[in-house]
Amino acid sequence: MSESVLITGASGFLGYHLVIAALEKKLEVFAAVRGSSRIEHLKELPIKFVSLNYEDISALRKVLADNKINYIIHAAGVTKAVRQQEYDYVNATYSVNLAKAVEAHNSCFKKMVFISSLAAVGPLTDDQGVITEQTNPRPVTAYGRSKLLAETELSTVKIPLTILRPTAIYGPRDKDIFIMIKTINRGFDPYMGKFLQQLSFVHAGDVADVAVQALFLNETGIYTISDGNNYSRYQFADIAKKLLKKNSIRIHLPMPLIKAVAYFLETTNGWVNKPAVINREKLHELAAKNWSCDISKAKNELNFIPKFKLENGLKDSIQWYKDNKLL
Repeated sequence: MSESVLITGASGFLGYHLVIAALEKKLEVFAAVRGSSRIEHLKELPIKFVSLNYEDISALRKVLADNKINYIIHAAGVTKAVRQQEYDYVNATYSVNLAKAVEAHNSCFKKMVFISSLAAVGPLTDDQGVITEQTNPRPVTAYGRSKLLAETELSTVKIPLTILRPTAIYGPRDKDIFIMIKTINRGFDPYMGKFLQQLSFVHAGDVADVAVQALFLNETGIYTISDGNNYSRYQFADIAKKLLKKNSIRIHLPMPLIKAVAYFLETTNGWVNKPAVINREKLHELAAKNWSCDISKAKNELNFIPKFKLENGLKDSIQWYKDNKLL
């Protein structure tokens, strides 16, 4: 009988890749999804669906026990919210409640992998150096602060735990970075201001592979995850243009204008209690100088060997968008 893994956030972009990676390792997959989640793309897969009440530790413990869960990859969370409290409650409190349920149900449980984010550390303020696991965290967004809070509180729960901090994730089914690709495909290559940036990226397939791989290793702790390369602010667009065979117009939008738009969206969306697509705080992340990171620890301890660099990763992604008539 194969071992079982519970994957939370399974209906999401990264969740899909986690499910595929787990199935490739012959794990019995329990996909945790919400009642409102769209799961059409998962229905043909040999997985079982479960619903979790993250506010009730006893109910969580029952799901774990009833399904004899051996492993958990916790990828569920919120990336957009109106207030810090909402981020903290979903990203930290819910995560800790799940871990506490595991702590109580430990008869067959072996390990939990928590998908955090490089946003929990925050960017470097100069263009020199790289982010490592030893970098002093200074998150610049509410989302980043909630992920750091989750990491801190999870470390107090006595279960085998590995924390992954992926940088900007892209790949088939992604919606956020896809906006950049779609904009370039339409002939525009926009930037905020004129300044140098060092960026990092990682393909969702590589995040999924290392997450599943980490389940079977004894190593615990925190690991930075990227494709191992660092890129200038123009390289993403330059590669995308080549793959799309487009000559996009490069535009540098003035920061005062962008801040004004962010303030307007933040204010008007606040009236209806909805998170804005972009706000002034998010600009701290998008306009940061340096998101370079070092993945030596993940390579050495988790045997992490990224399959995708930005060029072949974008090629894979763009082909998927074309196949699904999104480009």
